[in-house]
Amino acid sequence: MGIPVQGEHGAEPLWRPDGPDLLLHGDNLVALRALPEASMQLVYLDPPFNTGRTQQRRTTRSVRDPEGTHLGFTGTSYSRTVEALSSYDDSFGDYWAFLAPRLVEAHRLLRDDGTLYLHLDWREAHYAKVALDALFGRECFLNELIWAYDYGAKSRRRWPTKHDTILVYVKNPATYWFDSESVDREPYMAPGLVTPEKAARGKLPTDVWWHTIVPTSGGEKTGYPTQKPLGVLRRIVQASSREGDWVLDAFAGSGTTAAAARALGRRSISIDESPDAVRIVSARLDLPITVVPRPSTAG
Repeated sequence: MGIPVQGEHGAEPLWRPDGPDLLLHGDNLVALRALPEASMQLVYLDPPFNTGRTQQRRTTRSVRDPEGTHLGFTGTSYSRTVEALSSYDDSFGDYWAFLAPRLVEAHRLLRDDGTLYLHLDWREAHYAKVALDALFGRECFLNELIWAYDYGAKSRRRWPTKHDTILVYVKNPATYWFDSESVDREPYMAPGLVTPEKAARGKLPTDVWWHTIVPTSGGEKTGYPTQKPLGVLRRIVQASSREGDWVLDAFAGSGTTAAAARALGRRSISIDESPDAVRIVSARLDLPITVVPRPSTAG
């Protein structure tokens, strides 16, 4: 079974179990509903967080200019120009009317030994836990992961919010795949309390992941708003899939999930409706963009 898409020679099948990695531009719900049941080993969903505002990322360039208004640390004057601006709408009148059908499709697409990772923040995570308990069954809840970081403003009127929540559910609690030994280890917080051999090897991560955001200056940075660090996605892919397995990211963003999957020998499907996102993923991974057609409304 495949997804019918418009190719160079008309409608043709898109996805095959032995096919190439895919980058799909279009409504992810349309694409998810067209994929065959029980075809994905791992589904990662990083939907908009329902912040009620537009997320925006500017890329600027600094040029030496004697008349510039920005002063460098050596006393040199600079002028700054905006090179690019990308944004997306992170406000929904009914957030759960948007997200719920996509969770239903994610459940349908998982193999019997597959796993769903739903990445949210404090605004919706508690509602999502109740919804996923009803959809999967409470016995299929595996973990609540906390990704802790430290960046951005520090509120003085409440405890600053410096973590995201990743809810982990398995399709079948008796058969799911989880390989903790393949996961990248992390340093001990108190290496002097363990043997030198253990300190050198590092420890297995717990359900609290201390990991920095994507550095502002570095090869990993794409300029996409809310880009997730490769290290976080590597850990997810390592634990819940094997080489050759299919990994699906329905809100692909900057393509970090697909990048992690490729580096680890997995295959991937990335879906996003944003033209900015698919351009970034295509450039990052040298993937062709395939347009997902809208369903026909002809009666």
